[in-house]
Amino acid sequence: MHMDDFRFIITLAEEKNMRKAAERLFVSQPALSQKLQNLERILGTELFVRSQKGLTITASGEIVLQYAKEMEMTYQQMTEKLLISKSGVSGTLKIAVSSVVAQYWLPPLLKKFLIEHPNVQISLFTGWSSEIMNRLHENEVQLAIVRGNQDWYGKKELIFSDELLLVDPVKHDLSEYKHLNKPFIQFRSNSNYYQLIQSWWYETFGSAPKQEIVVDQIETCKQLVLNGIGFAILPSTVLHDVSNEVLNRIPLFMNKEKRLLRDTYLLYHEDVSKLKQVEGFLNIIKEK
Repeated sequence: MHMDDFRFIITLAEEKNMRKAAERLFVSQPALSQKLQNLERILGTELFVRSQKGLTITASGEIVLQYAKEMEMTYQQMTEKLLISKSGVSGTLKIAVSSVVAQYWLPPLLKKFLIEHPNVQISLFTGWSSEIMNRLHENEVQLAIVRGNQDWYGKKELIFSDELLLVDPVKHDLSEYKHLNKPFIQFRSNSNYYQLIQSWWYETFGSAPKQEIVVDQIETCKQLVLNGIGFAILPSTVLHDVSNEVLNRIPLFMNKEKRLLRDTYLLYHEDVSKLKQVEGFLNIIKEK
């Protein structure tokens, strides 16, 4: 059956009269009658009972009518989406991002993107960098935003660099933290970040922290520090809503001169940048 057949069934059911249906479809009544007979022969069932009073739809006809209406609606939706895709940006934007980026950096960008491109659907995955890289390699996502410098053969762009800061509600000199009787609160992260912090700590103090608390989420770590439980090393991105009066910040240096930074990269296959929804999001990032 074709779309013309579905429209034909719907018109007959609505008009309940061969003459009126023929006029509406701009065909002769004999041609319409022949078309109905052919369709009933193909389906192997009677769709309408003919009488002098008009047409009465059968139980089989009701089944065909239901599917005809569904098919017509599906066809209309398809043509509307095709029209939108030709005239503007649509489709699905598939992104995988690290948890920190998703929580603190991404939301305002997505908001701006969806205001400009309301017909785009968002597919968002958050997780460890290793999980994100796997999805990118398997082409399950179009864009990946990861923390740290990952091995990647495609397009790689540095989005921003986070300064790592030692934060504490109480002001202390950096040298005091070697013997300070309060816990160093850390959050679980990938091995590269953990090694960076450990390298800095041992270079600076030469021994392990006196007390440690390890939590799953960076926000939990931040809240524990804000409530005076201990101190932490946090990226500046997560501190945008906390004033310097609330948390004292100490910049960290490797080899006494190189600031401790955490880089965030955008990774993607070059060919996906040709997709309108991807191009639109890349433009939003460049504007930031």
